[in-house]
Amino acid sequence: MTATTTAPVAAPPAPTRRGPNARLRAWATRAPLLPALAFMIVVTQLPFVATVVISFFDWNALYPNARRFTGFDNYHQVLTDADLRHSVWTTALLTATVVLVSLVLGLGLALLLDRRFRGRGVVRTLLIAPFLVVPVAAALLWKHVLYNPEYGLFNGLLHYVGGPQPDWISDTPLLAVEASLVWQWTPFMMLILLAGLQSRDQQQIEAARVDGASDWQIFRHLTLPHLRRYLELGALLGSIYIVQNFDAVFTITSGGLGTANLPYTVYQSFYQAHENGLASAAGVLVVIGSIVIATFALRVVSSLFREEVSRA
Repeated sequence: MTATTTAPVAAPPAPTRRGPNARLRAWATRAPLLPALAFMIVVTQLPFVATVVISFFDWNALYPNARRFTGFDNYHQVLTDADLRHSVWTTALLTATVVLVSLVLGLGLALLLDRRFRGRGVVRTLLIAPFLVVPVAAALLWKHVLYNPEYGLFNGLLHYVGGPQPDWISDTPLLAVEASLVWQWTPFMMLILLAGLQSRDQQQIEAARVDGASDWQIFRHLTLPHLRRYLELGALLGSIYIVQNFDAVFTITSGGLGTANLPYTVYQSFYQAHENGLASAAGVLVVIGSIVIATFALRVVSSLFREEVSRA
């Protein structure tokens, strides 16, 4: 008869408790971010909460004692008012036109700057310059230096060749605003797409050239699919900023001639009609739309980071 022995079963390790030193280190790493977090809450979140609260009131600044709670009536009025619906349509048309044209022009400029030539750094700096101009200054530049029917550059060139002398802002108001925004946002799209072009796999392109692929075939089958994420990122980021644009509309047309977008309508409701509740409701809807677009932009950015990590 043989005796069998069993090895003792090891007890599971006791859970480790975070000591005071670990918690202290965690707070030490987070402490430098606390002032920025507090500043962001005070400057952005608290005013937004106040705006949301005001949006539920019928509140005219000229009659402060007559304000009353109305629930979602302001939002219903924003969504059903004809002028506000027209401003929403103008905002969508303005944003879509500027983003698409800026992307096409930015792609063309990025393809040119991706080539090596003498003075490329100077040309790149000059092309980036419009994006660095203050938006109000850029709008004033287009309104007085370029569009003015008496001494503007456009009519001066047309007069030199014997052409007509149109009043650009009165005849094509929305196009005038769009042109100024395209001029300012094309460098932004160019920078994003140029970064995408410079991240291509050059060995793959050289192999395609050896196999006899033309420049158009390389662009269509290699470059354009690679730039898809960068095109999406440029479109989303551009939409976030342009949908909130106020400077160009206010400076060039003052919201007249059918160019009033949603931010300008909010300005009119708040500062001219003194309808604080209605303006707050419209502003909340603008913020919600921007958050939706920003969510998609963050997803595109995270996917780009994942692609770069996988390549590394």
